[in-house]
Amino acid sequence: MQKCEIMLNDLIDSKRTNTNIKTTINKTSQIDPESSEAGISLGNLAATIISSNFWHPIQDEALIIPDSVDQLLSDYARRFHEIKTPRKLLWKKNLGTVKLELQFEDKAMQFTVVPVHAPIIMQFQDQTSWTSKNLAAATGIPVDVLNRRISFWLSKGVLTESVGTDPSHHVFTLVKAMIDAIKNSGNTGNCGELLAGDEEAERSVASVEDQLCKEMTVFEKFILGMLTNFGSMALDRIHNTLKGR
Repeated sequence: MQKCEIMLNDLIDSKRTNTNIKTTINKTSQIDPESSEAGISLGNLAATIISSNFWHPIQDEALIIPDSVDQLLSDYARRFHEIKTPRKLLWKKNLGTVKLELQFEDKAMQFTVVPVHAPIIMQFQDQTSWTSKNLAAATGIPVDVLNRRISFWLSKGVLTESVGTDPSHHVFTLVKAMIDAIKNSGNTGNCGELLAGDEEAERSVASVEDQLCKEMTVFEKFILGMLTNFGSMALDRIHNTLKGR
């Protein structure tokens, strides 16, 4: 149960760390009024900080987040390092949740989504229409994965899809008003917080089977190395050697 205890302590310590960092934000805002706006934005960020050796391995996913968000993560990591020296943060940007408010001509809508959905829709702030190829390049997400992930925003009526000059590259366009979009998409009434259920997000944590396979590969190479160097070995000697590692 030692690992479980450490995992629980990570969650408790994360809340304490978030509180301490937000305290430094408030102090900085009082000293430097120009930083107050940035401080409010950073105050909306909450991190769960885990001890990687005691949690299941986490798979990384290609993702380019907006510069403004990346700067927030860097600022948070810097403050964390100041409090927890010499520890440093290594962000898993594909994990967690993001709360968004999208403002349309007729209304505002709130969404809670997995991180991959946020940079996709944020690309439409300055450019209301994207081809799948260009949007994939801007977000760092492979085209085939993008076409699956963007289906969430299509299903909510936030984006529309059409075929461009190249049939292999679809065009996604941001809607201006949500009333007609909601009717067309089948969403009725509830314009509050919508949770993006994403089955692929659950795959971010490597399966136990995958981890065991990786460990067995390491053991296999080590055993083959011993047999190559020392010739035939008794099973109990191999076992004792592996225990010593």
